[in-house]
Amino acid sequence: MRVPPSLVPLVEEGVIDEVIRPLMSGKEAQVYLVRSGTEQRVAKVYKESTNRSFKHRSDYTEGRKTRSSRGQRAMDKRSKYGRQQAEAAWRTAEVDAIYRLHGAGVRVPEPFEFHENVLVMELIDDGNGGPAPRLVDIELERRDARGFFDFLLQEVVKMLCAGLVHGDLSDFNVLIGPDGPVIIDFPQVVDPAFNRNARKLLIRDVDNLTSFFSRWLPKLRRTKYGPEMWALYEKGELRPDSQLTGKWNPKLKKANAMSLLDEIEEMERENREKRERLGLPPPRPARKPVEFVKPPPARKEKKKLSSDDEPRGESKRSRRRRRGRSGPPRDEQRRDAPRVETRASPPSTASSDAPKKKRRRRRPRKKPTSDS
Repeated sequence: MRVPPSLVPLVEEGVIDEVIRPLMSGKEAQVYLVRSGTEQRVAKVYKESTNRSFKHRSDYTEGRKTRSSRGQRAMDKRSKYGRQQAEAAWRTAEVDAIYRLHGAGVRVPEPFEFHENVLVMELIDDGNGGPAPRLVDIELERRDARGFFDFLLQEVVKMLCAGLVHGDLSDFNVLIGPDGPVIIDFPQVVDPAFNRNARKLLIRDVDNLTSFFSRWLPKLRRTKYGPEMWALYEKGELRPDSQLTGKWNPKLKKANAMSLLDEIEEMERENREKRERLGLPPPRPARKPVEFVKPPPARKEKKKLSSDDEPRGESKRSRRRRRGRSGPPRDEQRRDAPRVETRASPPSTASSDAPKKKRRRRRPRKKPTSDS
């Protein structure tokens, strides 16, 4: 196939000998199947920030630091150079995380080369030479589901002990190889020591696994592995081989009121001794607060509306309807009404003594002349 422009430098330098085919496309990168010597590997080409569809990126980038103090200041100011440094840090985060996790014994692909925003790493195969399927694409049995869940949960514990939280772990980011599950995709990885969203992201990762495997293991829906794991991490008691129970009850701290009263008495005693040394009179005792008794609310008598009273805010239409309902129907009103015979009245003649109104004569409008 035609070599993509982003992989041309790697082909020219001999890191990649052949680009076989596109493998998959994700939210932040395009993955290609390549050949390096006699081995098949994976080349992950990161997309530009304008082409990525990763949401809520600020939740993952909080607390990330760079080795360059100038770059860190630019990132804090969000300048043009700072945005370029932040983009580079986003791409190199996965490389640093994979090397770190690989050294901690977590099942991740082995990295080989990172050059010009392209990461070349191990191909996880299915045992027959082809790419390994994702966890979401295979059919599981109950026995395999239990084994996979226990293994992945222990891998999450190892990651947290190594000081990293995946942040986007789900059945889409787990490959099933011949030796078991392998976790992939780490650009959004966070450090729990510097990111305030680490607890939320860790619990969400564990909940995603629990929700997926609960199709075969319904009892997992009542477990709380995520909060239990984080509670042990905060106490410093989490180890890579820690066995979790899935039970966690939040302990509510009780306020010690007696210690607060003892501190107040100690402050008052020191105040009295200080006033005695200065020859000042002792402080006046505190006045007892006057008890305020709230009077009972006065009863409001409801005014009975008579037939003549009209409620406020009533429209004319509703008033007419109410009046029509209170009396007899309109047909009966018309039937019982007395008939009045009307005759044509003779034309009225105005008396001669009445003063006549003078009609105001309108002045004729002047026509414009040619001189004007």
